[in-house]
Amino acid sequence: MDEQARAAEAAKIAAENVATAAEAASAASGALAAAGDAVVDGALVAMARRLDEAAGPIIEANRGDCARAEESGMSGGLLDRLRLNPDRLAEMGRQLRVLSETAPEPRRRHVRELPGDLVVEEWRRPVGVLGANFEARPNVVVDIASQLIKSHNAGVLRTGSAALESAGALIDHVVAPALAEVGLDPAAIQLVRLPGRETAEALVRQPKLLPLVILRGSGESTRTLAEQAALAGVRTLAHADGGGVMYLHPSADRSLAAELIGRSVDRLGVCNRLNLLLIDGAIWDEVVPGVVEQLAGLEPKITASLPPYQHPIGYEWALSDGNEATVTIARADGVLDAARIANEETSGLAAGIVADDADAAARFLAAYAGTGGFWNAPTRLLDGFKLLAVPETGINIDRVPGPRGPVTFRDLYLRQYVVLPAARQAEGFSPAG
Repeated sequence: MDEQARAAEAAKIAAENVATAAEAASAASGALAAAGDAVVDGALVAMARRLDEAAGPIIEANRGDCARAEESGMSGGLLDRLRLNPDRLAEMGRQLRVLSETAPEPRRRHVRELPGDLVVEEWRRPVGVLGANFEARPNVVVDIASQLIKSHNAGVLRTGSAALESAGALIDHVVAPALAEVGLDPAAIQLVRLPGRETAEALVRQPKLLPLVILRGSGESTRTLAEQAALAGVRTLAHADGGGVMYLHPSADRSLAAELIGRSVDRLGVCNRLNLLLIDGAIWDEVVPGVVEQLAGLEPKITASLPPYQHPIGYEWALSDGNEATVTIARADGVLDAARIANEETSGLAAGIVADDADAAARFLAAYAGTGGFWNAPTRLLDGFKLLAVPETGINIDRVPGPRGPVTFRDLYLRQYVVLPAARQAEGFSPAG
């Protein structure tokens, strides 16, 4: 069999695998859509409990993934994202419990009265079955599964091959049995267990089975998947690029600036960490040596990339294999120039200003058009749980109307306008009949 024939066969097998998973999720989606909110929240509580009860087999599966990843030469930053431990499992469980206690979105909302004793209501309906493709990061399995369940949606999940054993353990020991425990079909959340890039491509080419796909991961591969999805008629919520920006204004409190820099690089393999540090030209000579020294003194040691650069100024170091422990330091000639650089030279994920001058902060935030703006705060806060107190499926940075920023269960509904007699509304007419 020649190379072209092998590729075609692999694509065919992947498409069949994804279609089978989507069909199983679809068959289970109706019961999940109709389930009461108390049932859904009970499933989340059961997931949290099972993370603790099944910690042994989950961590054992993860050790296998990490060992294989190390043997293959995976970089430290990516290994950090892949690794699970008791503390991380405990935090995942805590977030699930918080989510279970979060008020659900109302299924219907009164909009206005119409002539003829009619009323307009806005109803929220689950999408049905969503796809999700994400990086080799096992906690994302639980993040996305929980958001789908909370929004009464079924789903087909596909993760990077390096995390496949960990992902399988989380589905088998946590998600599926928790759904079954509350009387829901565990098939509602499917995991694509076939490794290979072909399954990611198949996930975005099934418009009838998977009309909406959440995409997370490295910039170029995720952008390519989004393009393929558009050609196939599949809508996406894509999180392709990251990188936080911090601008030090001349009025910045120097000790606060040092604290925020340190807090912004506590993890290097994440999208919202400090990537580009802009220092005002008026304090460049004064501040740069101390910042370089501070970064070099951290654990792990952070290398400062200074001019002249061998890379674009907004290059995302979190995705640079072997160079994750790097921060670009660049000069900005005032507030508006800093905002321009953040707008034009970076992904538009997040940017902040460190300043005591309130007018300077206001001008920076007014000029910056990215997804998250920060004043005297680290961009690491651009995270679903840290910002909104619920886990996220990803962070959407599209500059179009719709979900932007951390995407949570509140964004995974279809809006429907319904006109009905006012008398029936007054009687408490229910969408379920």
